[in-house]
Amino acid sequence: MSAGPDSTGFAGLPGGVAVSHLSVYDWPADDGVCGGTPHLHLTCSEAYVVTGGRGSVQTLTTSGYEVTPLAPGTVAWFTPGTIHRLVNEDELRITVLMQNSGLPEAGDAVLTLPPKYLTDPGTYAAATVIPADAPEEEKERFARARRDLALEGYRTLREADGPEPLAAFQRAAAELVRPRLAEWRERWRRGAEAAAAATGEQLDRLERGDASHLADAVVRAEQPSAYGKFGMCGRLDVYRGA
Repeated sequence: MSAGPDSTGFAGLPGGVAVSHLSVYDWPADDGVCGGTPHLHLTCSEAYVVTGGRGSVQTLTTSGYEVTPLAPGTVAWFTPGTIHRLVNEDELRITVLMQNSGLPEAGDAVLTLPPKYLTDPGTYAAATVIPADAPEEEKERFARARRDLALEGYRTLREADGPEPLAAFQRAAAELVRPRLAEWRERWRRGAEAAAAATGEQLDRLERGDASHLADAVVRAEQPSAYGKFGMCGRLDVYRGA
């Protein structure tokens, strides 16, 4: 959601987060598992609030491979660098909380493609971008193809003997996103940094006995700006700016 400053100091969701609603793909992969596309984020933590269905999230870090069950009421979260794959066992639905004003859905994600697709941004984009003007059935075909390609690289990382393949993927991912870091930094400044600064200013005022900012209180509400977008892990209902 939008997160610019206003008379109260910050106009976005608390802490500069963003939300989307996710219906996890029920497409089976060649390992018989239904679900989404494995990937990692480089600067953002992400949280799942499970609202319906059943499934799990597979994760891979330098500490190893784990599976976290997901059921209604579960809240699960992970930090940057966590490769994650959502598994849909029975109509899994999730509200996703994203750090940095929704940056995970605005560029901070690298899919676990095989190394030859990670050599430069153009090669990576050719294998991952879903054409915006394509018909729905074509978008689904692109989404499934990139999911399956990412699973190929993901399996290699899971089965690796030693830490170097994972470290090499992390290095390649970091190099891929370098051209966009200035844009990301600006989003962070308008979002999480601005939210923290606003809280600091409010605390300073209260210490001085000044409660005048409370007179500027506002209420906001928003409906999704788009429904059923093809995301990395499923169909997304997203909000403006997320």
